[in-house]
Amino acid sequence: MSDEHSGQSGFVRWFRNKYPSILIFAIPNGSYRDMSTAKKLKKEGVVSGVPDLYVPKYHLWIEMKRKEGGVLSEEQKAMHHYLTMIGDTVIVGYGAEDASRKVLGVIGW
Repeated sequence: MSDEHSGQSGFVRWFRNKYPSILIFAIPNGSYRDMSTAKKLKKEGVVSGVPDLYVPKYHLWIEMKRKEGGVLSEEQKAMHHYLTMIGDTVIVGYGAEDASRKVLGVIGW
């Protein structure tokens, strides 16, 4: 379970089982798109660097990375800085287990 998709899927499954009454949703920003689709989405408000997942109740953003070798882009670093400056919490989870542990540190239970 080292690729980002598997890690994020496993994490979301864990989160929804652990916190069934708390909304978590994905921000589908990261996949490759052809140029015309990318331009259309940008006009619709897609912004580079937005984290993968959001938990509105806790103003918690979660960036998922591969367990090994996952690296933040400059856009992601800038976005994480901005979100933190406005009072939100951002965590970077390197795989499902790491993300779960970090969420427990923020939310508890």
